[in-house]
Amino acid sequence: MKKKNTTTQPITPVISENARKVLQKRYLVRDAAGRITETPEDLFRRVATAIASVNPEEERGALGDIYYEMMATMDFMPNSPTLMNAGRPMGQLSACFVLPVGDSMPEIFEAIKQTALIHQTGGGTGFSFSRLRGKGTIVKSTGGEASGPISFMEVFNTATGAVSQGGKRRGANMGILRVDHPDILDFIECKTDQTKITNFNISVAITDTFMKAVQADGEYDLIAPETGKVVKSLPARMVFDKIAHHAWVNGEPGLFFIDTANRENPTPSRWSYEATNPCGEQVLGPYESCNLGSINLENHVIEKHGTTVTDWEKLGSTVRHAVRFLDNVVDANKFPIEELSKVNRGTRRIGLGIMGFARFLMLLGIPYDSEEGLEMAEKVMAFIREMAEKASLDLAKVHGPYPYYEGIGSPKRNSHLLTIAPTGTISMIADTSSGCEPEFSIIWYKNVMDGTHLPYTLELFEAVAKKEGFWSNGLPYLIVENHGSCRGLAQVPEKWQRVFATAHDIAPEWHVRMQAAFQKHIDAAVSKTINMPNSATVEDVRNAYLLAYSLGCKGITVYRDGSRSNQVLNAGSSDKKESSLPVNPAELHWGQKRPKEEISRGTRVKISGKYGKSYVHLYFDEEKRPMEIFVTPAADHGERESAILFGRLGSLALQYGAPIEEIVEQFIKSHEEAGRLGSDPYAIAKAIGTIISREGLVGDEGLKIEVACPSCGGQVAFIEGCLKCMGSKKTGAPCGWSQC
Repeated sequence: MKKKNTTTQPITPVISENARKVLQKRYLVRDAAGRITETPEDLFRRVATAIASVNPEEERGALGDIYYEMMATMDFMPNSPTLMNAGRPMGQLSACFVLPVGDSMPEIFEAIKQTALIHQTGGGTGFSFSRLRGKGTIVKSTGGEASGPISFMEVFNTATGAVSQGGKRRGANMGILRVDHPDILDFIECKTDQTKITNFNISVAITDTFMKAVQADGEYDLIAPETGKVVKSLPARMVFDKIAHHAWVNGEPGLFFIDTANRENPTPSRWSYEATNPCGEQVLGPYESCNLGSINLENHVIEKHGTTVTDWEKLGSTVRHAVRFLDNVVDANKFPIEELSKVNRGTRRIGLGIMGFARFLMLLGIPYDSEEGLEMAEKVMAFIREMAEKASLDLAKVHGPYPYYEGIGSPKRNSHLLTIAPTGTISMIADTSSGCEPEFSIIWYKNVMDGTHLPYTLELFEAVAKKEGFWSNGLPYLIVENHGSCRGLAQVPEKWQRVFATAHDIAPEWHVRMQAAFQKHIDAAVSKTINMPNSATVEDVRNAYLLAYSLGCKGITVYRDGSRSNQVLNAGSSDKKESSLPVNPAELHWGQKRPKEEISRGTRVKISGKYGKSYVHLYFDEEKRPMEIFVTPAADHGERESAILFGRLGSLALQYGAPIEEIVEQFIKSHEEAGRLGSDPYAIAKAIGTIISREGLVGDEGLKIEVACPSCGGQVAFIEGCLKCMGSKKTGAPCGWSQC
């Protein structure tokens, strides 16, 4: 619970150390030489002034002050493109877009060009590839055969890899294919190899017809998009099970319940929804986009008569101002494509959501996975909806309803008002929990100067533990051993074990029910990951899908813990050949050396150690098992012989069956025991971790390898449909990197 501002003086933002690092890395303006030229206070003032500038001159000063204070106090935060670009020449303020992909070469490559322009400005893009004819279909104009949607997804993927998103990160895409498309089986399997189509999340557009066939254990039709004719029928449960299996393997594909979404389409005469943004919470028409912003619920509680309660008055005020802020963004936005400008000023869609929900519940003493938790989610979101509707109706009385208004629903200023979006970096800036997700952990590690690692505990948990008398200096270490959770620890009273829930404490059913509770009062959708333990089964995934559909969710993403770093080879394909290794890697022992001809390919990473620059090469076989390590130091490297030796010894250990994670661990231990900052062993270990993360490699014995953040080397987790840096005991706090 943050303190209220009781003065009339301009507020100076209170920025945590972690938030400051995120701001410096991605948001604060730099000059031509790369030097930071603004403070966090300058940033918030720049954004507030730019957004207020679309109002009449006599209102700008007061509104600018209100907008600045909302951001400076962390009560509300707009999305990343708005923070990065408002008041600057680029001026593109939307987070996500959907672009149409037609069934012709000019339409396809026009979409690729538009994608590049959007990614340059910091936006993400979603596509439906359902209009493209199936693989092998005869193309009348040329007499040749169509290559199918997946081949063109690979073209989009390559183009995306060449364009950084707003110059800050790699672009993010969502690829969607209808479940009744002829190529659906290939689409479901297209990301089994995690080195391909890496710049896409994928989801299957699920129809009511398909779900009825699943429930009846019947067949359903595949329909050629170019003719509308039935080309084949498939057993619905077989397809459903295949989707569930692949999601169990690595978290993809997700499901997009396309008919559920279209039942709430306010502009049906203009389009039917076909696609979503990369994280699934925005169902958008062609050329539609959404500017997002999130209210920090942690800041909307108050002490009353010794009890912590929701500050409804403050929350209502924040909602009203946030709606006007986001409506202004529509007018302040500089779109890179004229069609985007036309459509988005036609719908005036905004996406107001929340963050800090997990900590909000903790402050109120409510367990996340409880009926009381679900009731509070519904109560808060119903209140926000009521206040947002009123604010949008009031704006419409002055400025008129959105131009595309068709008489469906009330004549609001905005076609859509509410969503719950991923808040990866903006929740770090606000120093709160992400979106509507539970806390990932209640403890982290922090580096100190002498090279040791000290536990860093969630302040709220520590405060409660001390107040209730169950705190001890050893408690953080017990929590670390308990995978970041206090559940099951005898030292922690049962009430507080329940209140301080982490993502993997919560059963999948409760994750789905929480998503559905929010969805009841949201006109867009909810970005949420249904986290499952590593021991979860394919049946657990199926059940989550069925529950989400029955409860009215518009989409669902599941993630089984460790599945992306513990890839199951040859999954879902009975016709794949078995491994050709002459020796089972799990049975290798010293004296049995792997033959070199098994090496398939390799990749390299440039490193800078204390004695100079080197390249670390990691080669692997066709089953993606690491085989050889080489270190190539620069000519002026101060310890060339040692650097080469590190690689040769690591390579030798791999050839004799040593797991890659144990080799990396030895590099790190040698660095820690020697106490040498910037050492080659540590740099090599980080490089190997980066390659493992980038290539989706597996250990020799199928053991879990901790995926490393490619920016800082920290632990990553799959949250809100995206891989994000969570920090680690080796690197400390999160750095702000995310895949999306």
